[in-house]
Amino acid sequence: MSATKKIKTALISVFHKEGLDALLATLHAEGVHFLSTGGTQQFIESLGYPCQKVEDLTSYPSILGGRVKTLHPKVFGGILGRRDNEGDRQQMAQYDIPEIDLVIVDLYPFEQTVANGASEADIIEKIDIGGISLIRAGAKNFNDVVIVPSQADYQPLLDILKSKGAATDLEDRRAFAARAFAVSSHYDTAIHNWFVGK
Repeated sequence: MSATKKIKTALISVFHKEGLDALLATLHAEGVHFLSTGGTQQFIESLGYPCQKVEDLTSYPSILGGRVKTLHPKVFGGILGRRDNEGDRQQMAQYDIPEIDLVIVDLYPFEQTVANGASEADIIEKIDIGGISLIRAGAKNFNDVVIVPSQADYQPLLDILKSKGAATDLEDRRAFAARAFAVSSHYDTAIHNWFVGK
């Protein structure tokens, strides 16, 4: 398979929306299909772009007070499915799992919530589960998927889109994956430090 991959479908689930509009405009102009949940989906549609609800893909609503939204085989299969693996491709077809080529995530602000002196209950709710799982899945399958793991990475992707269109090289995807694991590591370390520091 070619090391250059076209971005056709993007899953977007972010806490911070600032700076996302320019990215969305460029992706939409390139014909990228949007998938999203909750507030992000509403934000995308408020800008005039069509956006498929993750709930319509999975046939499950957001449940448990929003704790479970994206944790579903149709989402994670779409991210983790290896495009050059015939067995994966057959199972994706069998279970009607779409290929997800780009994942844009911005995690719940755990450190900021702690710094603001929030209650333990509020701090616990800012431990991101779906987002961190999406980041790890996208990074693991960097051969096929672009993972944008934080607001700080919106601009680097926008730079690539402006120079190459909706396509990335393997070295681009590997660099985003490395950044993704750095974000994941920092986030989990902050959570660990809070638990042991109590």
